[in-house]
Amino acid sequence: MASVVKINVLTLSAEQRETLEKRFAGRLGAVERSDGFEWFELLRPVEGTDDYFVYTRWRSEADFQAWLAGPMRDAHQALFAMKPALFSSTVWSFDVVQQAGPTS
Repeated sequence: MASVVKINVLTLSAEQRETLEKRFAGRLGAVERSDGFEWFELLRPVEGTDDYFVYTRWRSEADFQAWLAGPMRDAHQALFAMKPALFSSTVWSFDVVQQAGPTS
């Protein structure tokens, strides 16, 4: 079974970028202990967009859904309760069909 990638696209005001990054830094370790969790990255926009991307990779869709419904649900929702700073949040879902890493 291939991994599942979730990308949460966050649109927020420029003034709230630092606040968002600090909130994510404050929750380090929270998702990493979840069953089926494989990877996390918070991506700051450099060019081409003003949106932040929250990249997570999971063993399966079921593992991701269990995390959403589990004890971290309230903490996760609090992170995104930054209104009006957070203007929108959209989740994109992907199946990993190919992957590669360093060969040497």
